[in-house]
Amino acid sequence: MNTNYAGFWKRFLAVIIDGLIIGCVRWILIAPILVSMGIGVASEIQSLDSDDPSTALPIIGTIMAMAGISALISTAIWILYYSFMESSKYQASVGKLALGIIVTDTSGNKLDFSKAFVRNICKIISSMILCIGYIMAGFTDKKQALHDMIASTLVVNK
Repeated sequence: MNTNYAGFWKRFLAVIIDGLIIGCVRWILIAPILVSMGIGVASEIQSLDSDDPSTALPIIGTIMAMAGISALISTAIWILYYSFMESSKYQASVGKLALGIIVTDTSGNKLDFSKAFVRNICKIISSMILCIGYIMAGFTDKKQALHDMIASTLVVNK
Protein backbone atom coordinates (compact mmCIF):
# COMPACT_ATOMS: atom_id res chain seq x y z
CA MET A 1 0.00 0.00 0.00
CA ASN A 2 1.18 3.51 -0.83
CA THR A 3 1.78 5.42 2.41
CA ASN A 4 3.01 8.57 0.74
CA TYR A 5 0.09 10.68 1.96
CA ALA A 6 -0.84 13.83 0.08
CA GLY A 7 -0.37 16.94 2.22
CA PHE A 8 -2.83 19.67 3.05
CA TRP A 9 -1.59 22.28 0.56
CA LYS A 10 -1.55 19.87 -2.36
CA ARG A 11 -5.12 18.85 -1.54
CA PHE A 12 -6.11 22.52 -1.11
CA LEU A 13 -4.78 23.41 -4.56
CA ALA A 14 -6.70 20.46 -6.05
CA VAL A 15 -9.91 21.81 -4.48
CA ILE A 16 -9.28 25.20 -6.10
CA ILE A 17 -8.81 23.59 -9.54
CA ASP A 18 -11.96 21.49 -9.09
CA GLY A 19 -13.84 24.52 -7.79
CA LEU A 20 -13.18 26.37 -11.03
CA ILE A 21 -14.47 23.40 -13.06
CA ILE A 22 -17.54 22.85 -10.88
CA GLY A 23 -18.24 26.59 -10.85
CA CYS A 24 -18.41 26.68 -14.64
CA VAL A 25 -20.71 23.65 -14.80
CA ARG A 26 -22.95 25.06 -12.08
CA TRP A 27 -23.21 28.39 -13.87
CA ILE A 28 -24.19 26.70 -17.13
CA LEU A 29 -26.90 24.65 -15.39
CA ILE A 30 -28.18 27.16 -12.86
CA ALA A 31 -28.11 30.41 -14.87
CA PRO A 32 -31.12 29.55 -17.08
CA ILE A 33 -33.17 28.62 -14.00
CA LEU A 34 -32.26 31.83 -12.21
CA VAL A 35 -32.91 33.95 -15.31
CA SER A 36 -36.37 32.47 -15.84
CA MET A 37 -37.28 32.91 -12.18
CA GLY A 38 -35.76 36.40 -12.17
CA ILE A 39 -37.98 37.48 -15.03
CA GLY A 40 -41.00 36.41 -12.99
CA VAL A 41 -39.73 38.29 -9.94
CA ALA A 42 -39.09 41.41 -12.02
CA SER A 43 -42.67 41.43 -13.30
CA GLU A 44 -43.99 40.93 -9.75
CA ILE A 45 -41.91 43.85 -8.50
CA GLN A 46 -43.39 46.12 -11.18
CA SER A 47 -46.90 45.27 -10.03
CA LEU A 48 -46.08 45.80 -6.34
CA ASP A 49 -48.49 47.95 -4.33
CA SER A 50 -46.27 50.37 -2.43
CA ASP A 51 -49.11 51.13 0.00
CA ASP A 52 -49.40 47.46 1.09
CA PRO A 53 -46.11 45.91 2.32
CA SER A 54 -47.69 42.44 2.45
CA THR A 55 -47.62 42.31 -1.35
CA ALA A 56 -43.83 41.88 -1.09
CA LEU A 57 -44.13 38.52 0.73
CA PRO A 58 -44.61 36.40 -2.43
CA ILE A 59 -41.56 38.08 -3.97
CA ILE A 60 -39.46 37.32 -0.91
CA GLY A 61 -40.69 33.72 -1.02
CA THR A 62 -39.73 33.43 -4.69
CA ILE A 63 -36.25 34.83 -4.04
CA MET A 64 -35.75 32.40 -1.16
CA ALA A 65 -36.92 29.52 -3.35
CA MET A 66 -34.42 30.58 -6.03
CA ALA A 67 -31.62 30.53 -3.47
CA GLY A 68 -32.70 27.13 -2.17
CA ILE A 69 -32.94 25.56 -5.61
CA SER A 70 -29.56 27.00 -6.55
CA ALA A 71 -27.97 25.62 -3.36
CA LEU A 72 -29.50 22.15 -3.86
CA ILE A 73 -28.38 21.91 -7.48
CA SER A 74 -24.90 23.18 -6.58
CA THR A 75 -24.52 20.66 -3.75
CA ALA A 76 -25.73 17.79 -5.94
CA ILE A 77 -23.29 18.70 -8.73
CA TRP A 78 -20.42 18.96 -6.25
CA ILE A 79 -21.14 15.63 -4.52
CA LEU A 80 -21.77 13.72 -7.75
CA TYR A 81 -18.70 15.15 -9.51
CA TYR A 82 -16.35 14.06 -6.75
CA SER A 83 -18.11 10.73 -6.16
CA PHE A 84 -18.03 9.69 -9.82
CA MET A 85 -14.46 10.86 -10.35
CA GLU A 86 -13.03 9.30 -7.17
CA SER A 87 -14.74 5.96 -7.84
CA SER A 88 -13.61 5.94 -11.50
CA LYS A 89 -10.54 4.17 -12.82
CA TYR A 90 -8.63 7.44 -12.24
CA GLN A 91 -9.46 7.47 -8.49
CA ALA A 92 -9.27 11.25 -8.49
CA SER A 93 -10.99 14.44 -9.51
CA VAL A 94 -9.44 16.56 -12.27
CA GLY A 95 -7.70 18.74 -9.67
CA LYS A 96 -6.23 15.73 -7.88
CA LEU A 97 -5.13 14.21 -11.21
CA ALA A 98 -3.37 17.45 -12.11
CA LEU A 99 -1.41 17.26 -8.86
CA GLY A 100 -0.70 13.53 -9.01
CA ILE A 101 -2.82 12.42 -6.06
CA ILE A 102 -5.52 9.75 -5.76
CA VAL A 103 -8.15 8.62 -3.25
CA THR A 104 -8.06 5.06 -1.87
CA ASP A 105 -9.60 3.12 0.98
CA THR A 106 -7.37 2.47 3.99
CA SER A 107 -6.06 -0.72 2.33
CA GLY A 108 -4.99 1.16 -0.80
CA ASN A 109 -7.87 -0.12 -2.96
CA LYS A 110 -10.01 1.85 -5.41
CA LEU A 111 -13.22 3.25 -3.92
CA ASP A 112 -16.58 1.98 -5.09
CA PHE A 113 -19.25 4.60 -5.75
CA SER A 114 -21.01 4.16 -2.40
CA LYS A 115 -17.80 4.72 -0.40
CA ALA A 116 -16.92 7.76 -2.54
CA PHE A 117 -20.46 9.07 -2.06
CA VAL A 118 -20.25 8.70 1.73
CA ARG A 119 -16.86 10.45 1.72
CA ASN A 120 -18.26 13.38 -0.22
CA ILE A 121 -21.47 13.68 1.80
CA CYS A 122 -19.26 13.81 4.91
CA LYS A 123 -17.44 16.81 3.42
CA ILE A 124 -20.56 18.76 4.41
CA ILE A 125 -19.72 17.96 8.05
CA SER A 126 -16.09 18.98 7.47
CA SER A 127 -17.32 22.31 6.10
CA MET A 128 -19.98 23.00 8.72
CA ILE A 129 -17.52 23.25 11.58
CA LEU A 130 -15.61 26.24 10.20
CA CYS A 131 -13.75 23.91 7.81
CA ILE A 132 -11.87 22.43 10.76
CA GLY A 133 -12.67 19.01 9.28
CA TYR A 134 -10.55 19.95 6.27
CA ILE A 135 -7.79 21.60 8.29
CA MET A 136 -7.35 18.34 10.24
CA ALA A 137 -5.58 16.93 7.15
CA GLY A 138 -2.63 19.14 7.96
CA PHE A 139 -2.23 17.71 11.44
CA THR A 140 -3.09 13.98 11.37
CA ASP A 141 -0.53 11.20 10.87
CA LYS A 142 -2.12 9.93 7.67
CA LYS A 143 -3.05 13.44 6.45
CA GLN A 144 -6.74 12.54 6.78
CA ALA A 145 -9.48 15.15 6.90
CA LEU A 146 -12.55 14.43 9.01
CA HIS A 147 -14.48 13.10 6.01
CA ASP A 148 -11.58 10.72 5.24
CA MET A 149 -11.67 9.41 8.79
CA ILE A 150 -15.44 8.90 8.71
CA ALA A 151 -15.34 7.13 5.32
CA SER A 152 -12.05 5.26 6.02
CA THR A 153 -10.27 6.75 3.01
CA LEU A 154 -6.82 8.14 2.27
CA VAL A 155 -5.52 10.68 -0.23
CA VAL A 156 -2.09 9.61 -1.43
CA ASN A 157 0.53 10.67 -3.94
CA LYS A 158 0.38 8.55 -7.07
